Amino acid sequence: MNVLLWHVHGSWTTAFVHGSHTTLLPVVPGRTAEGRGRARTWEWPAAAVEVTPEALADHPVDVVVVQRPEEEELARRWLGGRIPGRDVPLVWLEHNTPPTATGATRHPAADRHDLVLVHVTPTNALLWDTGTTPTTSIEHGVIDPGHRFQGVEAAAVAVVNEPARRGRAVGADLLPVLAASAPVDLFGMGVDRLPPAPGLRPLGDVPQADLFDEVAARRAYLHPFRWTSLGLALIEAMLLGLPVVALATTEVPEAVPPGAGVVSNRVDRLADALRRYVADPHEAMAAGCIGRAAALDRWSLDRFTRDWDLLLDEVTA
Repeated sequence: MNVLLWHVHGSWTTAFVHGSHTTLLPVVPGRTAEGRGRARTWEWPAAAVEVTPEALADHPVDVVVVQRPEEEELARRWLGGRIPGRDVPLVWLEHNTPPTATGATRHPAADRHDLVLVHVTPTNALLWDTGTTPTTSIEHGVIDPGHRFQGVEAAAVAVVNEPARRGRAVGADLLPVLAASAPVDLFGMGVDRLPPAPGLRPLGDVPQADLFDEVAARRAYLHPFRWTSLGLALIEAMLLGLPVVALATTEVPEAVPPGAGVVSNRVDRLADALRRYVADPHEAMAAGCIGRAAALDRWSLDRFTRDWDLLLDEVTA
């Protein structure tokens, strides 16, 4: 099966291209958002194939998967007259939570019957108003990085991109508060733009392969996000064998099982958990093992690719 898919979210796409299908990845000059092509920082299989807009006009395409409204328009322009949802089956993949938690936000694909809308978490499916559009959820799949927990650094770790710009939604205000209880090493794009705070150490954006070892060197993973879809960094931290200290928001209470860390909306409880795990690497390792076992079961690559293969078979039948 040939699946037309734009390379938007690198980690999610890495899991998707390991399925049994051929993934056609648009590529344009400059590799802009209209067509980034194959990843350059991940190892992707040969079945992830770059294709230019010009080549798409005559290329066999069995299904189109869009993740942004503009991609549907690009597909209309590039598929040589074939209309997604009419001439080629259409799937809309939603990665994000709506802008507010009221449950009243209409999804751009609401009340459509020419596509299937797929959410990456049940929380997303609950919070978006999709009207009568056929909707389902397929949770993340993650390639297992292995149990790497070392805990040699007496610190917690957080991974947050652009925290200064994104603010309270990603818990930027909580980082200095929690870092006062135990050192927090912060990785991600733009972390150096945060105001200095005692115990908070912004260490920048590092390649994915290096980030796994950096995370595994710390003793707990801090997830301060108030409002976001479930981050792959949290799942990866669990697979690496770290205990999780997280706000009890969106999908997190369902994702982190008892014994795998501390999930709470009480900041004092989160601060106490950070202190405890950072002071006792043996307790941290024990909790991390529980989390790793749960993550292997829930977010395995095999389950993810099987779920997507079943859906793609259904929509193209």
